[in-house]
Amino acid sequence: MPHTAMARPRLESALAAWSGSDAGRVAVAETVVALAAAGRRIAAVVRRGAIEGGLAAVTRASSTGDDQKALDVAANDLLLEALVTAPVAAFCSEEMDAAVPMKPGAPLVVAVDPLDGSSNIDTNVSVGTIFSVLPAIAEGDAFQQPGNRQLAAGYLLYGPQCALVLTVGDGTDVYTLDPDTDVFVLTARRVRVPEKTAEFAVNASNYRHWDPAFRAYIDECLAGSAGPRGRDFNMRWIASMVAEAHRILTRGGIYLYPGDARRGYETGRLRLIYEANPIGMLIEQAGGGCTTGKERMLDVAPTGLHQRVPLVFGSAQEVAHFERVQSEPAAHKSPLFGNRGLLRA
Repeated sequence: MPHTAMARPRLESALAAWSGSDAGRVAVAETVVALAAAGRRIAAVVRRGAIEGGLAAVTRASSTGDDQKALDVAANDLLLEALVTAPVAAFCSEEMDAAVPMKPGAPLVVAVDPLDGSSNIDTNVSVGTIFSVLPAIAEGDAFQQPGNRQLAAGYLLYGPQCALVLTVGDGTDVYTLDPDTDVFVLTARRVRVPEKTAEFAVNASNYRHWDPAFRAYIDECLAGSAGPRGRDFNMRWIASMVAEAHRILTRGGIYLYPGDARRGYETGRLRLIYEANPIGMLIEQAGGGCTTGKERMLDVAPTGLHQRVPLVFGSAQEVAHFERVQSEPAAHKSPLFGNRGLLRA
């Protein structure tokens, strides 16, 4: 078969064309290239799987209460190493208690989730790296800026193909790692999330912990064509947010991870700065929506490095409908299923 990848724009050349001679853009481009280089190395480790040995082994519990696995730590170290030569003033990560100063006076800061979906490491399910690039600011904590200040955001998905999904504020593009050349090449330009969907992703085992308004939305979906939506929905759950996001970018859908009544989950489980905000920027740049259920995600003012938030993102019309259901008092009554609730006997 003819090799066509070389005819596609490489990540570096696409970023160079975008940045031109603008110093601010050049800094962003250099930082994204460094993150991509780390992603290539992480992808190689993931591909080796069990050959590498003990990647899913828990090394310790992090300060944020999550189990820290060997591959989490390895991915974090590779990212930090790759960014040493980038124009980055500070680095923060889910795997680190506090931000790390890097290059004094550099124009950018970078926040990452080094390995999203790490519960799937030993099951050969897609995992990924999420990143957010923000401007370094002279006063205050540069990481505690709302997501609408992001200069770039993206994720690397380590699956059957290694993909880099990126926005620099000019649409959302997909680059795929060519295994023959070890180069990221452009494979989808300015992808768009379909506005409508009949597919949702949620961990339904937590139904009993959700508040009535959230249950009301899920009840509508599960009622299918016999319910108020008048059509059937399919439910998905991978437990890897980057994999869920990639599916939604490809064919639409809605992803939901609310706060709930469990201890430690009251304000959601996912992190605002290095999970929700970069995914929110990617989805919005692709024409989708991202919300806490009460407000646009990218407008939330961070109050802490590891702040948790409820997260809902996906097809614009479905996200808007979800927000309407949350704001309607009548929805809390769950009239379709009375007091019994959908998943109770």
